[in-house]
Amino acid sequence: MAAGRTKTVIYAAFAGNLLVALTKFIAAWWTGSSAMLSEAIHSLVDTSNQLLLLYGIRRADRPPDAAHPLGYGRELYFWSFIVALLMFTLGAGVAFYEGVQHILHPHEIIDPKVNYIVLIASALFEGATWLIALREFRKAKGDLGYYEAVRRSKDPPSFIVLLEDSAALLGLLIAFIGTFASVQLTIPELDGAASIGIALLLGVTALGLARESKGLLIGEPASRALRESIVAIARHTAGIERAQVVFTVHLAPDQVVAALSLEFNDKLTTLDIERAIDELEHAIHQAHPEVIAVFVKPQADVLAPRWPAHVPGARRRLSDLTRGSAKSSAH
Repeated sequence: MAAGRTKTVIYAAFAGNLLVALTKFIAAWWTGSSAMLSEAIHSLVDTSNQLLLLYGIRRADRPPDAAHPLGYGRELYFWSFIVALLMFTLGAGVAFYEGVQHILHPHEIIDPKVNYIVLIASALFEGATWLIALREFRKAKGDLGYYEAVRRSKDPPSFIVLLEDSAALLGLLIAFIGTFASVQLTIPELDGAASIGIALLLGVTALGLARESKGLLIGEPASRALRESIVAIARHTAGIERAQVVFTVHLAPDQVVAALSLEFNDKLTTLDIERAIDELEHAIHQAHPEVIAVFVKPQADVLAPRWPAHVPGARRRLSDLTRGSAKSSAH
């Protein structure tokens, strides 16, 4: 998803969550509903999460410097992981505590009509932001299914906002059912049970987001299509006989580092090889601007069996690649 569209989705979610959070806190204070208070905390956490995502995008956009020669792209993945932690600790944790306290010390909901009105109004606000997030995510996912698109996405804000809004709508439904059952059956403990249900929903959502963000933070490869395109460009570069990708890794949604193993024509001089590498780097960057750095390792036979990470000596050979025997270009 383009950065501009991602920010638009986040701004829309921030505005909606802020209005909803304020309304829910007022309703929780007026009615004494545990489920409504949990929903208010949920919306407040979502609001703070939008700010953190915007902060992460801003930090990730900083250019490379001496301390970080490949840039700050992974800051976005770091702050996305923090968002998941906040949702789990503050959102789910506080909602669970509030639910348990309400069950242990139950009290009836005062003026439940206020709860109903607020929940319906909140559903309209959340539904509007959810539709915006869904529309943009559909554009980004293409022909992939939703689950597969989330797993393959390198842009956490695009699916974090969608999952947060989806959890918010389900939370509103749980709060509505809890309020209705508590009032109609005259069992105030059901209001606390609804709060616990909201906590479990937030916990599951947070764990899913944490898993995806962790994978990106550790480092995930570029798509197969991008890797195949890079190899095709290398094979069409004059002087290069064979080529294969050693690895690619995303530093940010639009920042990729690639390492190639190349076999050059035996008749090339050192100057010819340098020119071929320059031509290759330029061609790759022209075709894929997101590839910000290319590392090249000359090798006699690039079609030899690839060494898996657990084979003795593999770690040393990768170290050789990144330490001294590679030529790199950062754009």
